[in-house]
Order: sequence, then structure tokens, then C-alpha cells
Amino acid sequence: MGGGVEGGNRGPSYTVTCEDYVHVVEFSPFESGSAGSLLAYGGNLFVVVAVCRFQEEDLEVEGLEFDTLRVFHHGVRIDTLAWSPESRLDKLPQVIRVWDLDGNETALFKLRSPGMSVCWHPAEVLKLMVAEKRGAIRFYDLVSQQAILSLDCGQIPLMSADWCLANSIKVGAVVGTDWVIWDVTRSSYPQRKKPCHVDRARLFRWSRANENLFSTTGCPGKISSQLLVHHLSHPQPVMIGSSTVGGGLSWHRSLPLCVTGGDRKLSFWMTEM
Repeated sequence: MGGGVEGGNRGPSYTVTCEDYVHVVEFSPFESGSAGSLLAYGGNLFVVVAVCRFQEEDLEVEGLEFDTLRVFHHGVRIDTLAWSPESRLDKLPQVIRVWDLDGNETALFKLRSPGMSVCWHPAEVLKLMVAEKRGAIRFYDLVSQQAILSLDCGQIPLMSADWCLANSIKVGAVVGTDWVIWDVTRSSYPQRKKPCHVDRARLFRWSRANENLFSTTGCPGKISSQLLVHHLSHPQPVMIGSSTVGGGLSWHRSLPLCVTGGDRKLSFWMTEM
């Protein structure tokens, strides 16, 4: 399928039909112990866990193989998902962590405005990144339960932020109509900033395979939402896509491929490194 022409509009490389509206979708960023990649998506009343195999990583696959492993039924709409590093298909983990069904809290962080994104990083296991709508991003030490570092967007509203898996000193976000990027070792203010969406940006996600590649989405209109893939060495987006209004944005663990949710559909977008 290959990648898109720089700045050119294109459709998704692959699509998968779903039984319900997809509000959130998330690739597992961790090794799964299988020949494919674990993916979960959430609808109005359920979560689906599946395994994906792409021809770009397995020559025996023609296009995309998508196998549903299990459906978890819930009584409420699913708006966010996160994978545990211990999620594997080849064996049970030696340690299983379970939430207290009585709702007991192990940590409580008071925010000054609505929380928009929460991120963990495997290289910084005792730190938690929390992004607030008023433009502040804070890193909390889970032992002391205190903020140890803060970043400032310099504008509002912050809609989404992500901690780069390929390089833990990089943090990116979308705020207003712009994307912004920090090097946390240099300054609390962004080192790079650029307009990306005319109305307002909605989501920011780093590629998990390349620290210079990331994607953003615009706030959806009545029919469609714009997806942009950016590379820090290119002045313009390397790919522009448009898909049915939906939710969720996630990158494959090792391929330059991202997935978006939509109205009874998953769209997979292959680009270039």
C-alpha cells in the first residue's frame, strides 16, 4: 500500500467494519508474544480485543488480517482505554494487578482544570504525566505523590498530549489550532510550535516506531474529521486523510501505521517513516 504523497489527500490503507460506533481505539505498545499486534476498541456498550497482522510486517498476509479475540460487554459508553505492559497472548503474567472493587484509591492528584490526557512511560515507571485543559502538563512522582516537573503551553485550550515512547524527553500536544513539542530537559515552554488545523485540533499521538513522526486530528465537523501525519523534518504534513466522524487515534507498535475510529468502522493509515 505504501505511504501517501506529502501534503496529498488520501483514503485509509485498510478498513474494518464494526458493529457499533467506535469512540476510542488503542494499539498495545508492548510486545504481545504473538505474530500480530493487539488492538482494542470501545463502543457504546462494549470493548473488543483483537489481533491484527499486516502485509508490511508478514509477507504471508495479504493486506490485513483482523481476528476478534474477545468482546467485553459493559453497561456504559467506553471513552478511554490503556494496555498493561503485562498483556500477552502466549502466557499468563506472573503478577496480576487488580483494581479494588470497593473503589479504594492508591493515589489522588488534585488538578486545577479538567484532565485531558494521562500517560505512562516504560522507561519512567514511577512517573505519571497529566495534561490539563488550561495548558499545564505535570509529571508526578508516584512514590511521593508530588509534582516534580511542569510544562506550560503558553495558550489554551490544551485538548490532548502524549509522551513519546521512542524518546522519553519528548512531549507533544495540541492546543488551540497548533501542535506544540517540548524537550523536557531544555525548557518548560515548547521548543517547536506550528498551526495544524483550521478550526481546532483534537488529538495528538506520537508514532511508537519513530520519534520524529506524529499524528493529529481536528475537531470533527458534521460529516468528517481531518487526520494529519507530521514529520519534524518536513515543513508540511506527510499525509492528509479524512474519515467519518469518530473517536480515538493510536499508532502501531513497530509499523508507521495509525488507526482511527469512526461510525461502525476502523480506518488504518499506512505512511512513511
